[in-house]
Amino acid sequence: MRYFQFLTVALFVLFTSKVFAANDSLQDQSLKIKKTIEHHLLDDHYFTLFEDEEKSRIYGFPLPVILIDGELKIFSSSEFFVGNRVAEQGSDFYVLDHNKIYKSNKDGKKLLIKNKYVKPLDFSITKNVVGLLLTAILMFYIFIRMAKSYKSDYNKVPRGLGRLLEPLILFVRDEIAMPNIGREYKRFMPFLLSVFFLIWTLNILGLTPFGFNVTGSISVTFCLSIFTLLLVNLNGNKNYWKHILWMPGVPYPVRFILLPIEVLGIFSKGVSLMIRLYANNVAGHTVIMGFIAIIYLLNEKLTIGGSIGISMFLTIFIYFIKILAAFLQAYIFTILSSLFIGQAVQTESEH
Repeated sequence: MRYFQFLTVALFVLFTSKVFAANDSLQDQSLKIKKTIEHHLLDDHYFTLFEDEEKSRIYGFPLPVILIDGELKIFSSSEFFVGNRVAEQGSDFYVLDHNKIYKSNKDGKKLLIKNKYVKPLDFSITKNVVGLLLTAILMFYIFIRMAKSYKSDYNKVPRGLGRLLEPLILFVRDEIAMPNIGREYKRFMPFLLSVFFLIWTLNILGLTPFGFNVTGSISVTFCLSIFTLLLVNLNGNKNYWKHILWMPGVPYPVRFILLPIEVLGIFSKGVSLMIRLYANNVAGHTVIMGFIAIIYLLNEKLTIGGSIGISMFLTIFIYFIKILAAFLQAYIFTILSSLFIGQAVQTESEH
């Protein structure tokens, strides 16, 4: 993805430098496009379907806000987008700033205590949460139907999505779990299948016009990596912990040097899983929207064909690359998780 990002920047510089020199108004358009990309990548308390700039109207629907601030408070996020943009709940007031909710006074000024802005505990249903719930419901529905079909007739030929999902399930079992975990792979198949299909479905959902970017949220990738980290270390056998805390075959003075490095390595596995998935998704969405933005930037200055044709071709090309990347990211996260689990549960002979 780094190469695609470089290509996007190069195209922006190549195609827009002359245009900006001729028309300064396009600089305002580029700032607007930048804000649109940033808004697409961030989570939101309002589910925006599309926006009509001429009428200055946003079409979508507000999402519920759930706060714990002394007591449970539930209200609609629409209160942040009307009037003075201050949500009044009893004697308390709240404002929304950069998708974060802060306590404020009646005029909307954020409260400051000990040089820190006061924030309530926020359990709101945001756009990313909607994406997760939608994906969870979809997965439960599909896999429960598949399980029932196999229960009624084990030799039944799968139909519909079953024809697509059954080879993927066998792929996770035969190419990921069994080679990396070994004879205990069955214990971890539910987790590996859940993670694989969750990431894959979320990535595909992120390519739809709804604009979900769930796996591009650091909190989501952090949660997934935490589950892997807990599963690895809670199931680690004696051989696993021996190689971390008291490495066999290593001189005693060196063991004291390697000990903090090995302990740090426990957490670095989770960090690598978190950052890899997060960075790849953010980069992918940025590249796609960058190529689409070129079309709008050049639309007023260039005729059909030429640069616009190239931009449209590259956008479609990157879109198909992202479809492939949606599978690869799910595959990489799952295979690394299975590899870490295998290191924790395999015996010395299996190593």
